[in-house]
Amino acid sequence: MVALTEKTEKRLTIQQVEIAQETTAIRSLDWDRDRFDIEFGLQNGTTYNSFLIRGEQTALVDTSHEKFRQLYFDTLNGLIKPTEIDYLIISHTEPDHSGLVKDLLQMAPEITVVGSRVAIQFLEDLIHQPFKRRIVKNGDRLDLGNGHEFEFVIAPNLHWPDTIFSFDHKTKILYTCDAFGLHYCSDSTFDEDLAAIEADFHYYYDCLMGPNARSVLSALKRMAELKTIEMIATGHGPLLSHNVEELTGRYRTWSQTQTKAETAVGIFYVSEYGYSDRLAQAIANGIGKTGVAVEIVDLGSEVDLQELRELVSRCAGLVVGLPPASGAASIQAALSTVLGSAKEKQAIGVFETGGGDDEPIDPLLSKFRNLGLTTVFPAIRIKQTPTENTYKLCEEAGTDLAQWVTRDRTIKAMKSLGADLDKALGRLSGGLYIITAKKGDVSSAMLASWVNQASFKPLGFSIAVAKDRAIESLMQVGDRFVLNILEQGNFQPLMKHFLKRFAPGADRFEGVRTQPAENGAPILNDALAYMECEVVSRMDCGDHWAVYSTVYAGRVSKPEALTAVHHRKVGNHY
Repeated sequence: MVALTEKTEKRLTIQQVEIAQETTAIRSLDWDRDRFDIEFGLQNGTTYNSFLIRGEQTALVDTSHEKFRQLYFDTLNGLIKPTEIDYLIISHTEPDHSGLVKDLLQMAPEITVVGSRVAIQFLEDLIHQPFKRRIVKNGDRLDLGNGHEFEFVIAPNLHWPDTIFSFDHKTKILYTCDAFGLHYCSDSTFDEDLAAIEADFHYYYDCLMGPNARSVLSALKRMAELKTIEMIATGHGPLLSHNVEELTGRYRTWSQTQTKAETAVGIFYVSEYGYSDRLAQAIANGIGKTGVAVEIVDLGSEVDLQELRELVSRCAGLVVGLPPASGAASIQAALSTVLGSAKEKQAIGVFETGGGDDEPIDPLLSKFRNLGLTTVFPAIRIKQTPTENTYKLCEEAGTDLAQWVTRDRTIKAMKSLGADLDKALGRLSGGLYIITAKKGDVSSAMLASWVNQASFKPLGFSIAVAKDRAIESLMQVGDRFVLNILEQGNFQPLMKHFLKRFAPGADRFEGVRTQPAENGAPILNDALAYMECEVVSRMDCGDHWAVYSTVYAGRVSKPEALTAVHHRKVGNHY
């Protein structure tokens, strides 16, 4: 194990392990990474896994994140000269796996890059230099010699549209990149401790794979055509060797449940166009926070129009990322199928993808409205490169749409609790607080009353945060925020302001007097007191997260005043 810095015992490290005959894993261990994209908090760091396979010829499967540049190439050079590598197999081009491709090709320009057609196109835009390439399709093979014959499985949308799996017939190892992985950093190369990893394994599926459940099932079907898979070499976390059948079985079960969900929203876009991938994923993340199933369909891929009709007809809501107006006939046919299958009372939302040749928003939206669909969030219009705020807006739009399609179910659930129990639970009272948070350019806030001190050493408290709250993605482990305590007799203006429903992407602090805390989050000037806090852990409590946080700074503005108290009458909704 090679440490990047002596100041921290575990920060960025490299692990190299012989995992099979003539096969070495190079695992970049990112111990302290606390977030994947803006939405997903990580409690156990992550890894970026790369693999070196030596037959008569040599192949490297994926590289690493650019933050590991020095460590990775020091390790790789200790194993082989880059100029002796014949093939670089790109599982997909997301930067955490392809961040060092350009560096490697500058060291060894004779390497042939192997990937899907979409991956090669993405790489051309990424590295801006000529390179040798080999585009592979489902079932294609690459013979490295000494028995190492690779067979490729096309697995689009797991979790990027360019994903391929690679199966080594000699070692029976399937290289799957994001699929079947998890964000979990430890010295254990393999999955021998299932109990330690299963919560992160499920969370990872929910965040990254659940919205593509149909694609997961397609990939599993193709995997079944391979010979016995003895190991799954994932792109993140431990490699699956001890529990291959169990964990792939869980993927199948979860995906079958997702595709048969009573309430589902379909997202339709063209993956190769504009910023559609990230925008669609952000909307899907927002929908997923409510527990509503999401199905993402790439209209630019080979789409079975009959399956598309069936999906659209059973969805409670539709989201369409505008395709190119001059797109291929197959894309226009797929879009026409979505329009022709839409029905009255469905929810609809549309977004530009930022490709420059988008279908016009207003005529398309009018067609859906004329069919009787209800527009749930304002059309998302992309005028420049998307920012963190853009993706946050998309997430909030997805949540709004999902809450709309489940409104009847929510009302039914409110009435389901026994009257006596409902009233008894409602007698639990709490204070009134405003949680404010800021990360990068994104800020948010929420009114809270489920707050309680939880420890003296360290000073800490717990807060219950509904999973579908906009602020939830800013309250991951390691995030910092401010707890503003409201004053009895002087809380109505702030309470009224933060109780109102904000449009996706709206500024929660417009018209509110604030000042920045040391951690960057807004302090409300009219609050009785405030505390600066850091999230330490989160516990899944059904429709809420119980968030435990420590306190490291605070101040009371009116020592004699009392905290505002919230008395409820019912216990099964706010």
